[in-house]
Amino acid sequence: MVTATVIANILPNVSLEDWMQNPPNNTEWVDGELVKKNGVTLKHSRIQANVAYYWRNYKDSSGQGGQVYTEVPCRTNKQGRVPDVAYLTPELITQFGEPAALPQSFPLIAEIVSPTDIAEEIIAKSQEYLQSQGEEVWLVFPENRWIIVITQNQRLVFISGEVVSTQTVLKGFNVAVDELLA
Repeated sequence: MVTATVIANILPNVSLEDWMQNPPNNTEWVDGELVKKNGVTLKHSRIQANVAYYWRNYKDSSGQGGQVYTEVPCRTNKQGRVPDVAYLTPELITQFGEPAALPQSFPLIAEIVSPTDIAEEIIAKSQEYLQSQGEEVWLVFPENRWIIVITQNQRLVFISGEVVSTQTVLKGFNVAVDELLA
């Protein structure tokens, strides 16, 4: 996840429906305004690639299918969001195909937290995903070497030296926290 800067003055009068049809790169539609995502660092990008790599390899090797995406737009109940990494099940691919933006949250989402992110906003964003048909959200804290896994029913914290695992989506996936953050 990265901090956002309002860019409504550059692209005025963009509605959520407009954003869903053609989301401009590096933007989200939040609280009625188009915002630009900022704050991506080399570490952020590396960890984002790691999460996508491990999820993709697991969904292939386990035969669960589906698709793993990075920086892909979706709609929550209120906003247009762009998770850092997202997994879409084979059933949802059949249902929705690959539209410009998914009309709901992805079942499994990872947000890589940047040093400029605000904790309350990150937690609120994870709840937003879960309230919009998301099933599991990973909040990855590279600096602290923590991964918080959130579902409707539980919140788990995995730290350096431990193994993080999925809880409801991509059943059976696990990886050492240190390996994922390497």
